[in-house]
Amino acid sequence: MTSKPRWLRDLVRFLPLKSQFVLTGNIRDLQAYETSPGATAAIPLSLCLDMELRASGYNDVIVFTPLLGFSLPGVSSSADEVLTVMARNGLGSDNTVGMGLDVLNGVLSNFTASTGDPAVLIVDFASRLINRADALAPAEHMLFTKAQIVCQVASARPAGPTRRPFYNTIIWIADRETDLPDWLTVDNPKLRHISIAAPDSLTRKSLSRPLLRALSDSRDVAPEELNKSAEAFVNLTDGLLLADMNSIAQLGRNEGLKVSEISDAIRRYKVGVTDDPWRRIDHAKILGAEQFVASRVKGQEHAAVHMLDIIKRAVTGIGRSSTNGRPRGVAFLAGPTGVGKTELAKTITSLLFGDESAYIRFDMSEFSAEHADQRLIGAPPGYVGYDAGGELTNAIREKPFSVVLFDEIEKAHPKILDKFLQILDDGVLTSGRGDRVYFSEAIILFTSNLGIYRTDSSGVRVQNVSSTDSHKVVTEKVREEIDRHFKLNLNRPEILNRIGENVIVFDFIRPAVADAILEGMVSSLLESTRALGFTISISNAAKATLKEKCLVDLSNGGRGVRNMVEAYLANPLSRAIFDTGAVDGTFLISEISPGSVTSLTLVRQ
Repeated sequence: MTSKPRWLRDLVRFLPLKSQFVLTGNIRDLQAYETSPGATAAIPLSLCLDMELRASGYNDVIVFTPLLGFSLPGVSSSADEVLTVMARNGLGSDNTVGMGLDVLNGVLSNFTASTGDPAVLIVDFASRLINRADALAPAEHMLFTKAQIVCQVASARPAGPTRRPFYNTIIWIADRETDLPDWLTVDNPKLRHISIAAPDSLTRKSLSRPLLRALSDSRDVAPEELNKSAEAFVNLTDGLLLADMNSIAQLGRNEGLKVSEISDAIRRYKVGVTDDPWRRIDHAKILGAEQFVASRVKGQEHAAVHMLDIIKRAVTGIGRSSTNGRPRGVAFLAGPTGVGKTELAKTITSLLFGDESAYIRFDMSEFSAEHADQRLIGAPPGYVGYDAGGELTNAIREKPFSVVLFDEIEKAHPKILDKFLQILDDGVLTSGRGDRVYFSEAIILFTSNLGIYRTDSSGVRVQNVSSTDSHKVVTEKVREEIDRHFKLNLNRPEILNRIGENVIVFDFIRPAVADAILEGMVSSLLESTRALGFTISISNAAKATLKEKCLVDLSNGGRGVRNMVEAYLANPLSRAIFDTGAVDGTFLISEISPGSVTSLTLVRQ
């Protein structure tokens, strides 16, 4: 660091002008401080204040902490030494342990009026001294009334070689300014509120190299490699505290990681796991996955290839920058209903993690209300359900390595789409409780029916594409409508920009594909009856009738075929078996008779 942080410069500047200060903000973090020329370290706030205040001319710095009493920052002082410092600064000779309301109330006047060398009293955890700032108990009211009075009557006096003016300064360290009575902090000419900001990139950069020195091979690393790792350390810790960076370096040291593996240490710290499932995925399994995907998602070979390309990039890490935490992969699956978009998500999950139910699915039609985003990230403080957290943030915290499916994304309220910008751009989402949840190890999938219908100039909803269009025409029209929807209707073109060229348009279910889907569904249905003790086959004539009825309308895709199979095969078969009274046996479906109530002829063999 080339200069002190702004908050510290602000404090030093106003020391001769104000008798009390309130420090809030990033107070529980380590602070970057130049401990010697050219050497920056991350040290606790109390030690940072102690070093700076002594350098400014103060002789003693004393810390008061509720339940712990008085102490000296940064040193292991004996009880006698603490009492000596207390006595010469008007703080009494008894270091009473307790909440401290009565103790502080009894010593504030003596401390500020002390005529010895300048001293500072730091009241840490000041927010814990009171229950509610707007409803003070008598002891609380008495303490802060005394604080207000001594703040106003305190006077500076010259001290030190330069005879600069010094107060006996009181510094309150609180979580928020509103934790203290507003009549103490607002419009008080003798009190200054200073907010300590979270560390920015320059601050993190100043500490990245010193922290990397803690890793085992740091002395043997070439300067170029050290620079590269330091840059990754800075970029990947955006939003984290200096205490987090210190813990990451310690984690890397504990687990024997190299400087070049600092990104891995950051991932382990963020996600909370040591093993990386992406590295354990069998490459041979992915290599031969096209046939596996085609067996479950029929007629969408282009979609399978595109999706597998995304998966291969996620597994190999090619093109994945070590300086950002974006998701492993993102895809927008568009196309008609019932063509296999959700099925592809399940298939990819099964391929990666061995269990298709391991994917996390959100039906975005349930998030159409403006405040539905609270279900995803959790209610803000003060609202019902605040402690429960959000459905999405909780799920990712539990399963960071996952496929996350947002089904029918166009039905979500536009306000919710803003949350996806954070996920797609930074790979992070802040929950209602303030926790940061990371999506760097997840695959994010969106599905949508956008582009199948459009609104014409008269406001009427009309069909935009049909099964008579070629797949090339379908893709062009659907993408054009998706672009129009996000850019003009929602005014959020940046979402599509984050997805890039990973908009995958599914084709309609064509007759040949529908025939294969029907064959698979019939085989699966008849096979399932074996577990119940029945061996059932179907004649060619019955199959021809079934095909004629099930494939007459393909507008609803494979889901529509499944509905027809239930209506013309599953339901009448269940009825026929039930009516026979048989509990097992071998049967042939010789004929299917469609009608208002479809029936079939079942012949025992």
